[in-house]
This record gives sequence, structure tokens and C-alpha cells, in this order.
Amino acid sequence: MTSKTKLISGIAAAGGALLASAPSLAQHSPVAPFNGKVGKTVEDTKTDYPAHNPVARLGAPNVVWIILDDTGFGVSSAFGGLVETPALDYLAENGLRFNNFHTASISAATRSCLLTGRNHHNCHMGRFNDDKFGVPGYDTYLPMENGTIAEILRENGYATFCVGKYNAIPVADGSNAGPFNRWPTGRGFDHYYGFNPASGSGDQWHPLMYRDTHREPEDPQGRPAIVRLADEAINYIAEEQTAAPDKPFFLYFAPAATHTPYHASPEWIEKYHGRFDAGWEDYARRTLENQLRMGIVPAGTQLPPPNLDVQEWDKLSSDERRLYARQMEAFAGFMSQTDHEIGRLVDFLRRIGELDNTLIIVALGDNGPSGEGSNTGGRDMSPKKEKEYIAAELAKYDHYGDERTWPFYPTGWAQACATPFRYYKKWADYEGGTHDGLIVFYPDGQLQKGGIRTQYTHVTDILPTTVELTGSSVPKTINGYRQTAVEGTSFAYAVNSPDGNVPDRKTLQYYEMNSSYALYKDGWKVQFPNGSVNKQVRSFFPDTDVHLYNLKEDFNETRDLAAEYPQKVKQMLREFDKIARKNNIYPLKNGKSADPDYPEPARRHYDIFTGSRPWAEYTYFDGTLGKPYTFAVYIDEAGPDASGVLLSIKGFALYVLDGTPVYAASDGSRLVADAKLPAGASVVKVRAEHNEKNKTIIQLFIDDRPVGTKVLNIKQNIPPKANCINVGRQWGLPVNADYVSPFQFSGKIFKATIDVDR
Repeated sequence: MTSKTKLISGIAAAGGALLASAPSLAQHSPVAPFNGKVGKTVEDTKTDYPAHNPVARLGAPNVVWIILDDTGFGVSSAFGGLVETPALDYLAENGLRFNNFHTASISAATRSCLLTGRNHHNCHMGRFNDDKFGVPGYDTYLPMENGTIAEILRENGYATFCVGKYNAIPVADGSNAGPFNRWPTGRGFDHYYGFNPASGSGDQWHPLMYRDTHREPEDPQGRPAIVRLADEAINYIAEEQTAAPDKPFFLYFAPAATHTPYHASPEWIEKYHGRFDAGWEDYARRTLENQLRMGIVPAGTQLPPPNLDVQEWDKLSSDERRLYARQMEAFAGFMSQTDHEIGRLVDFLRRIGELDNTLIIVALGDNGPSGEGSNTGGRDMSPKKEKEYIAAELAKYDHYGDERTWPFYPTGWAQACATPFRYYKKWADYEGGTHDGLIVFYPDGQLQKGGIRTQYTHVTDILPTTVELTGSSVPKTINGYRQTAVEGTSFAYAVNSPDGNVPDRKTLQYYEMNSSYALYKDGWKVQFPNGSVNKQVRSFFPDTDVHLYNLKEDFNETRDLAAEYPQKVKQMLREFDKIARKNNIYPLKNGKSADPDYPEPARRHYDIFTGSRPWAEYTYFDGTLGKPYTFAVYIDEAGPDASGVLLSIKGFALYVLDGTPVYAASDGSRLVADAKLPAGASVVKVRAEHNEKNKTIIQLFIDDRPVGTKVLNIKQNIPPKANCINVGRQWGLPVNADYVSPFQFSGKIFKATIDVDR
């Protein structure tokens, strides 16, 4: 046992005030007063060395936070699920499982709570970070007055790293121009490596990765994102421990797994071949049996009624069952590969002698599993489109989960992954949207291992718990900003309890998403569903009734007591109204709603300059779906047989083959110019317009001279949000077999322009 470890129990027991007057030296560092004496000579001088940086408390442990994505309470084998997660099992068996942990039901909202210990509407993240609505609870600008865990721990002498998915800045700030003050490195993290911090998901095989505030090139080794993220996390720790072995570190590891697409290496997917052929009802039944046996859920817990949008497995066609089982295999493979990479991180901590000195907290989801896949995993579509989708996906069966696929699963699997709860992500009213597993692994020498804690906890509670267990304090001022009060409740008391037999300290918590809301108070939970909310996932469920549950006796909401206790419903509704007014919850918003008065940052014209590079990129573009558009590329130099990509946007590319311009899309459309590029400078332009029959007319120009026209039998649109525009090369997969990525242009480009008609 290390000397640091021996001190942790005492630190945790001592606790310490959350708000303290610790100096804000790491970020706000004015010139310190000189307390020595300056003489004419060295002999006459008394030196003084003011402190410029905080030093961690002796014995302060390292901290690792891990948060998974769209996972579900009934997935990991650590919580009785049928997906093998030996690394998480190890942490749970040598730490504690919390079976009554809750999130905010959607990614950006949950992460704002996690990072700050404040409720998500008070973080101005009432819904999602692309939901720009001009009121305090929804403007998406996380206040500087709500200090992040990284800012707090850095002020307590920690090195701080963020790796993976951040998803806590306004979408408009996710471009090359920033501003970067709310990016991870602007909110207390010394280093960042991960996805665009405005992004909620992305391609795992060709991710758009950033190091601090700069785009990273594509990985020449072709590693999936989860492997790259684990490698970088290990590298950050290795470098910090080499440079300052006595300085504790904080790692926030958020790999975006298992958010769709379910991309994983083939060996991980094949590991599960055939395991889910019996269907989602069988999965839920076996998972609940495991949960009961392990004590994860209370004795007597039964499966709830099936969700109204879920089809019965036995009534599906053979093609449907074959595809849906394969989709679950891809999901499980993704989860197990993620667990393996977490295991590599844990093993590295062990090998450098720091595992027994590291507090690890794992949230097994930022919300419930996603029910957005609808019947097929292809989201909402007509019966005809569903048949077409199933046939197209089955054609990819042998390489499902690779870069040519975008796997998702139907609501049936989401229901099973939420076992024993009902409904999904974005449902703040039902436990299936907010109830996730939590693991706390603490240094050796404190308590029993493998215990289960049943205390009611919320994602806002992780920050104050970490502060208490590390013996840290929250400065009253961070970087000049007076701090708001941390709203979470530390559950260190439950961690430190020898047997966990201590009463809950968290007695009140609100939930709200898409104007469906709930209130938990003293074991009771009242729900106020909005049946019209979010048509994509709730059109089948026109529930506007009030529901009341006693969660102390009814763990998974199977006995509605609203009719029996009308006065309690009224009392809790009044309580919610008070909380709503205090926490910026109003106005209740029925899903994403545009504000006509919002100063729209999107442009209709873009100039994308290459500078001195042979290529350029722009990382945020808000197009207009269905509008005519024009792409133009201004070439400075091109030889007679020039080749390469001129401009690529997701699903579209303008490129040159042996001197001849070509415009193509991944939908199979292709237009070849009837002329070659001239030597020297030229402008290649594509114009797309739509006619009254929903067909698209494509025209190709060289120096404003028409060189080709084609009428497509589809309406071809620019993606409304294209977060990767490349000039001079292709990112990710090519649009067709004409070339191999990155197919960098052999000439020189000055700029590209994009114009979208109003």
C-alpha cells in the first residue's frame, strides 16, 4: 500500500468544505506580492519564492472518470447483462456497485451535470447543445460561474486530461474559429484529445479527432476511435507520471461508446455470433435472472409490461430476426471492445504502481439506451422503406460493423438493454431514460469489496463525491468568476459505510426533457409525461396522464399509485413548480424548437482558403436542406493530367481524374465533364437545382463554361449539418470506386466556395 493510499481514508473521513477560499493560482495568476528584500548586492538581498501554482494535498489520489454512452442498465455483465465486460466486472468486484444512479436522459444535459455538479438547466443545457433557444435554461452556454471538475481539481494541484466525447459547448463554437474558451482546454483541462467538442456522435472508423483545439489527421494505422482514445489516455498518464510522479492526475475518459454507429473490430462482433438469436424478450428474461441472483435489483422485481412500440420477436419475419440479431451482435462487440480498452487503461495504472492510488468512477451510460432506431434500426420509415432497408442491411451482413456500415438497433433491443426498466433515452419521466449503473473503485485498504449500494444518487453527485474523497475543495472564485453553489450531494458517506446500511442523503431531484418531467422526493416519484413530445420516439405513446410510484417498494415503476394518492400528486406538482422556477426549467419545450429571434450564425456563403497547405478543411457548416447550392473550387495550378479531390462534403465529392472533373455522390449519381482542365489557373463549379418533380438538375462548369448536365431522379441535398468539409482531399470513405482516399489533389488550390440559395 502506498503512502498516498494510507492517507485517503483519513482524508475522506475528514471530508472538507466544498467551498473554500483556496487561491486560484493555476488559471488566475496575478503577480504575487514579494515578501523578500531587494538589496544592491546579492549579499544584501533576501529572496522570496511566491507560489504560482497550487500543490496537491499530500496523499491526494489520482482520479479517473469514465462515462459510457447510450448503454443501458441491463447491458454490462457487471450489472447482470449478457454482454461480457471483464474489466468493468473487475472494477465492480473490487469496488462498489451503485444500483440507484440517475442521469439527465440525454448526452449534453448529463455531461453538463457531471462536469459541474449543477443541474443541467442551471448549466443552460436544458436539452441538447444544438438547441439554441434564447432563455437561460436553453442557450447552451455553460456558465463560467459553474466551475468544472477539471477547473476545481487543477486548483487543487492536479494535472487534468480529457479524452473522448465532450459534447458541452454550443454547436456554433465548434468551428475552426472557436471561440475556444468553452472547449475543454478553456474549462480546466490541460490537454484534450477527442471528437469535436460540439459533437454528440460520429464515425468510429474515420472520426474527426482534435488535439486541444486543432484537427488531427486521419490515423495511418486505421485504428477505430476507441483504440486511439485509450492509447492517448495512457500516453497522457505516462507523460505526466514521468515528468511529475508526485503530482496526482485527473482523467476524464468519455469514449462515446456505445453510441451509434456500432463500429467495432470484426473479431469482437463475431464473438457474439448467434448469441442473440432467441430475441429481445429472452435477453430481458435472462438479464433479470442475473440481476436478481447478483442482488443488483430487489428480490421480487419482475419485468415491466412491454413498451408499446416494441414488436414481438416471434412475430417477426426470418429476415427481420436475422438482421436484428446481427445489429445486437455489433452493439455487443462494440461494448466488449470498449471494455477491453478500459481494461488496458486499468492495467497500465497497475503496471506503473498507481492503480491502488486511483479513485475510478464509471457511469455506465449518460442516459438510457436509445430507442431512436424505431422498428428496424433505420429510424422512422414507411413499411415499404423498412423492407428496402432490411434487404440493404442484410447485404452487408458479413462485414457488419466496418467502415461501410452504420449499425443501429431497433427499439426491441433498447427495451432489453434497459432491463428491468421501461423506455429509453430522452424519456426523463421513465426510469429507462435516466437509470444507469455506477461503479466506484477506490484504493485498497478502505472497505469491503464487491458491495452494492442502494442509495439514491444522481449524476450531479459525482463531482462533490470526488471532491470529498480526494480531500479537495471548491474555490470560491475560479479564474475571476465567483462560483455558484454545487447542487449535487456527495455520496462519499455511502462509499465509506462499512456495509452500506445508511439512509439516503439525496432526497430530492427533478427530471425534465422535451417537456416531459418527473420529481423524486423521499422515495416517491411523480411523472408528468408529454405524449406529443419528440414524434420520432413517442408518436405511438400519447400518454399525458400523471403517474405516481413508490420507488422504495416498486423499483422499476410497475404499480401506478396516482389515483390512490391524489393529494401527494398535487403536492409534488407544486414542489416541481417551485424547483422549475429556481432552476431555469421554464419554459417547458416540446422537443427542439427554433427561436425566431435567435441571431442565426449560419452563413449562406463560405470561402474556404487553403493558405500555404495543399489542403484545407472547415469543421462546421450549417446548410439548408432542400435549397439549391453551388460549389466552386479556385485552382491556382494544375498539370495536364491533374488528379485528386477538389472538394468533399459527407456524401459528395468534386474531383479530377486524369485532368477531367467529375462530380459524384454516394447515392450513385455521377457526372463527368466533357472537357479537361486547362493548364494553370481555372475555376471548377457545380450547380444543383431542384425542379417541381423533386428531381435534381446538376450542372458542371469550367471557368463558367458549361461542361456537363445531368438530371437525377432524386432530390439531392447538402447535409444540413456537415461537420467535415475538405478542400484538396477526401476524409473517410470515398463516394465511389473511382479513387482511394485521401486522393489528395496534385495541383494547387487557392480556395473553395459554397453557396446555398435562400
